Amino acid sequence: MAERIPLSLHVPEPAVRPGGRPDFQYLSIPRAGAVRRPPVDVPAHEIHDLAYSIIRVLNREGEAVGPWDPGLGVEAMKAGLRAMLKTRAFDARMMMAQRQGKTSFYMPSTGEEAVACGFQTALEKGDMNFPTYRQQGLLIAQDWPLVDMMCQVFSNERDRLMGRQLPVLYSAKEAGFFSVSGNLTTQFVQAVGWAMASAISGDTRIAAAWVGEGSTAESDFHAALVFASVYRPPVILNVVNNQWAISAFQGIAGGESATFAARAHGYGIPSLRVDGNDFLAVHAASSWAAERARRNLGATLIEWVTYRAGAHSTSDDPSRYRPKEESDAWPLGDPIERLKNHLIALGAWSEERQTQLRAEIEDEVLAAAREAEGYGTLHDGPKPSSAAMFEGVYKEMPRHLREQRQEAGV
Repeated sequence: MAERIPLSLHVPEPAVRPGGRPDFQYLSIPRAGAVRRPPVDVPAHEIHDLAYSIIRVLNREGEAVGPWDPGLGVEAMKAGLRAMLKTRAFDARMMMAQRQGKTSFYMPSTGEEAVACGFQTALEKGDMNFPTYRQQGLLIAQDWPLVDMMCQVFSNERDRLMGRQLPVLYSAKEAGFFSVSGNLTTQFVQAVGWAMASAISGDTRIAAAWVGEGSTAESDFHAALVFASVYRPPVILNVVNNQWAISAFQGIAGGESATFAARAHGYGIPSLRVDGNDFLAVHAASSWAAERARRNLGATLIEWVTYRAGAHSTSDDPSRYRPKEESDAWPLGDPIERLKNHLIALGAWSEERQTQLRAEIEDEVLAAAREAEGYGTLHDGPKPSSAAMFEGVYKEMPRHLREQRQEAGV
């Protein structure tokens, strides 16, 4: 009888740890413009190859090339550049506020700005995003008031959520921004259900679900894909692959053996894999998926290949699990620099105008921060009334809560 070889368990490990040389050899990047653009009514099985490539528009020379070039006008691109710069400046100001003790917690989106800001350009009023805690760009790209967002982060008297949510878990129904959940992936199922309701009622609005690559390991992700496959609701299923789920690299969630876009194949859902640091590619792929949804062709899953350039949150120190130089070595570059370079190549922008715009935005963000701080911060100034904890749940407050509120004297 042949001797049996002892079994062993495979535990994925990142290619490099702190002190090592950054290594992105696992990421195969095609040249810009090389990936085909199929018609929006293409059957899912005919575009399986697109889940294993990366849709790119901007090349290294700053030119927009290939079939996915959306042909965006200069003013639209300038608006996108401004939205990304404002998102980054907002993040920097709120990170500083946390270090100063003005809020307890913050989560930046540094390096990922093109995903949210570019995606929002494909939506219409009435559509609904079901975001995670790193899609603040969806609001900022709509020129949502920064003061409103900051008041939520500070949990002050102007906090529209009255202190009930962790900082950065925004909610703005008017902006098509569903309340962010701190529980991972719950919003994926909710987005599919919302889209089903839109279809059932004969509406024209579509939904967009958001998760990070690590959250695709949650059961809610697969439950959402089952319903999206069976009922074909008008929903875009976004997976933001920023390479790291806190300290767990993307291989732990299954990215070592297949792409996250490929997870849609088993459900018969069309999927794309897109350069998330290319604003034009983000706009083009988002518009393609939105058109499918509006034409009643069902769901599309998009994997956005990007990189979390900063810490996961103010509670995280990425230097403990990845090389400090890794963000600089990311092969898809900085989304702001890439769009800026494209505008310069067109003769519609300059380094001087970039510097001026950045300064204007930083002044705008600083002014908003000062106004928001005037309404209170974590430790100073007015807070939401403690009576708010009894409100907003029941249409008619039950007796036991009325009694508790009376006992509390609020």
